[in-house]
Amino acid sequence: MPSAQLPRAVFAMDPVHLPLLFPPPLVTRLRQSAEIDPTLVVCDFTDPAAASALADAEILITGWGCPRLDPEVLDATPRLRTVLHAAGSVRSLVGEAVWSRGVTVSSAVTGNAVPVAEYTLAMILLTGKDVFVHRERFRRTHAQPTPAETATTGNLGRRIGIIGASRVGRRLLELLRPYDFDVLLHDPYVDAAEAVELGAQLLSLEDLLRHSDIVSLHAPDIPETRHMLDRARIALIRDGGVLINTSRGALIDHCALTDELVSGRLHAVLDVTEPEPLPADSPLYRLPNVFLTPHIAGSLGNELERLGRIVVEELERLADGLPLAHEVRHADLARMA
Repeated sequence: MPSAQLPRAVFAMDPVHLPLLFPPPLVTRLRQSAEIDPTLVVCDFTDPAAASALADAEILITGWGCPRLDPEVLDATPRLRTVLHAAGSVRSLVGEAVWSRGVTVSSAVTGNAVPVAEYTLAMILLTGKDVFVHRERFRRTHAQPTPAETATTGNLGRRIGIIGASRVGRRLLELLRPYDFDVLLHDPYVDAAEAVELGAQLLSLEDLLRHSDIVSLHAPDIPETRHMLDRARIALIRDGGVLINTSRGALIDHCALTDELVSGRLHAVLDVTEPEPLPADSPLYRLPNVFLTPHIAGSLGNELERLGRIVVEELERLADGLPLAHEVRHADLARMA
């Protein structure tokens, strides 16, 4: 397509992310489908230097650090028809004004689900081998574990409870298939037949918590899921069970979980917490039965290129007159992360 006919696009995000999201080969592909200045990255829609480009923009390529697209922003982008988000959730980015003006929205959330699922699989395998328990013991004793100390170690037949058949949850279910796990699933939008297709047995939330050795959270952060794991439900997890959270800290009653972890009854792998980060005096930093990471399960480093690639592919679909492959629909937002 001649450059004069290419739609005009503008990057809108924190500039620090751009080089990893869109390395030179991807920028070259992108410029074959849109007219865009790769040196202009808008992070303030009121910046006079960006006004002319925004006024002509038909496509915004957004990412982390992009301000919310409120009515004032849309007034400054009167020709805008598509938002391609090179990150995950769009809940904090788009509001009613975007939908009411008929702007289409696409997200690279499917790409961001990949490393989260990979991180979770790794933690399931490691906790199934009691790696963190044995590491702490080895630090203290410098001795090989005894048969009694490894009697409950191993991944054969472990019962893995997945809460939420989200994009991450479904990707994780795929990754779990080659292993000798008994996989359980809770999701109010999935029926028993679909659960079987996903390789899992559908259970109520309470039954999943009772019967799982390892519980992994993959539900959206919406009002209905706030503290879905409250004190009573956390108490249902068996003694010695493991809770993994790579979703959002708000899904768990943090005080109740902290009490269980301080008591030593449960183990936890927490990539997200409430608040985030935890206060410096939180006991979770020091407990041997807690493995804390600083919200790293999602796309980082070279994984960001996967998100940029999805955006470029969406742009190429638009250029070819095809529908978006990763469109976010207004009706779906109520139960999306």
